[in-house]
Amino acid sequence: MLLINNLSFFRDDNLIFENLNLSLGDGQITQIRGKNGSGKTTFLKVILNLLKAKTGEIFWEGQNVKKNIFNFYNQITYIADHNTSTRKLSVLDNIKFWKGLSSSNLKDDGTLSLLETFNLKKYLNTETMYLSSGEVKKLELLRLILEQKKIWILDEPYNHLDNLSIEILNQTFVDHANNDGIILFASHYNPTVSNLEIFEFN
Repeated sequence: MLLINNLSFFRDDNLIFENLNLSLGDGQITQIRGKNGSGKTTFLKVILNLLKAKTGEIFWEGQNVKKNIFNFYNQITYIADHNTSTRKLSVLDNIKFWKGLSSSNLKDDGTLSLLETFNLKKYLNTETMYLSSGEVKKLELLRLILEQKKIWILDEPYNHLDNLSIEILNQTFVDHANNDGIILFASHYNPTVSNLEIFEFN
């Protein structure tokens, strides 16, 4: 279980959020909803220890993540609201980089199957800079499967996706949850996902 306990965050002297609590168990899909500027992205970054909370603690499997941060990171795939793919590398080279970084065991035929699912196989040797925003987004989302992590944390994963890609992402979420994965994402889009839990962010 991932347990967020009493988190508060200030930027300079401005309170962004205060005393937030959230528990995420195996098989749980949770969406953070809130207005622009309410602090959703900041909340995700605090959970990931990319920003330092003013108060509160985060526990993974009963242990404070600060005491075992590398084990915690080894369990997480984080898809940010900005692109992390290297623009001058091809689709294939970006995938090879991500697989190597995460020590992924996914076979080449599994990788090709993913590319076909997201209609990216034809761009295998194309540099990422020449892809559309939607195609780049789909490439980023391939990391969810490539990296084979238990916890998925995503910021605005539905941006730039067409209807078919949205359906694929929804099913990918459900499949991961059915395999005891944990998913936390912030989005303005309201997807149709079974057993979706909502965390209102004001």
